[in-house]
Amino acid sequence: MTRSVSLLSTLSLLCVLCVPLSLCAREAQARERRVHTYSIVARDAKTGALGVAVHSHWFQVGRLVAWAEAGVGAIATQAMTNASFGPRGLALLRRGLSAKVVLQKLLASDKLRHNRQLAIVDARGGVAAWTGKRCIPDAGHQIGSGFSTQANLMASKRVWPAMARAYRQARGPLAERLLAALRAAEKAGGDLRGRQSAALLVVPGKRAKIPALAPLVDLRVADHRQPLDELARLLRIRRAYDAWGRGAAALESRKLGRARRAFAEMNRLLPARQALRFWQAHALYRAGRVREGIALFRAVFAKAPRWRRVLPRLVGGKLLSAAQLADIRRRLRGKSK
Repeated sequence: MTRSVSLLSTLSLLCVLCVPLSLCAREAQARERRVHTYSIVARDAKTGALGVAVHSHWFQVGRLVAWAEAGVGAIATQAMTNASFGPRGLALLRRGLSAKVVLQKLLASDKLRHNRQLAIVDARGGVAAWTGKRCIPDAGHQIGSGFSTQANLMASKRVWPAMARAYRQARGPLAERLLAALRAAEKAGGDLRGRQSAALLVVPGKRAKIPALAPLVDLRVADHRQPLDELARLLRIRRAYDAWGRGAAALESRKLGRARRAFAEMNRLLPARQALRFWQAHALYRAGRVREGIALFRAVFAKAPRWRRVLPRLVGGKLLSAAQLADIRRRLRGKSK
C-alpha cells in the first residue's frame, strides 16, 4: 500500500511538472508550455477578417499559440503558454464581451499571469494585450489600430515595434500583411534561439454556421529550417488554389473574362502544378470552351502522363459523361485545333 501511495504521489508530481508520462500529464502539457515566440493578432478594417500569425523556436507552435474563429476574434497565447486561453477566450468573445474584458477575465484567477503573454482582437477591432513581468526578456508588446504585436525571449527590443511598423505599411490581403510582420521580426533579430515553426490563421469577419470550415487561410509549418519561407510558399499555393476556385466558378457563370484572369493568376503562382491545370482543362471543357480544354489536356498529359489515367475515372464520379469522355479521347487523338 505504501508503495502504491508513493507511486501515485510521484505520478501526481510529474503531472504538475508537465512530464508526458500519462494522460493527466499530456493534458497539463497542452495547457502549460514554455512557448517563447513572437506573434501578431489583427482585424482587417476593410473586410472584417480576423487573423493571427506566429513564429517560434518550438515544435508545432501554431497548435498552442494561434486561435481564431469567424466573426468572433483572434487570440495569441504564449511565453509560459496557457493554451486553454484560446478556446476559453473565444467562448467569452462569442458572448459579445470585448477583448479587454476577456483578457481581464482570463488573467484574473491565473496564478502564473506574470509568466504569460496574451493578445486578443475582437470582431469589432478592439484589442487588448498583456506581457507579464516575468516573461523572459527581451519581451513586450505594441498595440495599434486593430492589431497587437507581442514577443518574448527576443534577440532585441526592436522586434515587436518592427512588426507593428511592417503591418501598418503592408498592403494586400490580411494574411500577406501578417506574414510581412513576421518577416520584419526576423530582420530585427527575431527569436534569440533561432527558427523552427510558424503558423498563419485567417478567418472571415462574419460568423459561420460551422466555424471549423470557415478559415480563409490555415497554414502550419511544424518544423523547418526556414519556417517563414515555407509559410510563404504554402500561402502562395493557397492563393493559387483560391484562384482556380474563382476561375471555375466564373466559367460556370459564363463570365469568361473573369475566369481568364483567375486562371492566369493561378498559373503565375504555380506554373508547374499539373493537377490544377488538369482541373482547369476539365472546367473549360465542361463550360463549352472545348478547344481550349483539349489543348490544355494535351499539354498536361505531355508533362504528367499519369493524369491521362485519371480522366476516365471522372465518369464514375459523374464529373464527365461517357459521351464526353469519348469526345475528349477522339479529339486528343486528332490534330490540335
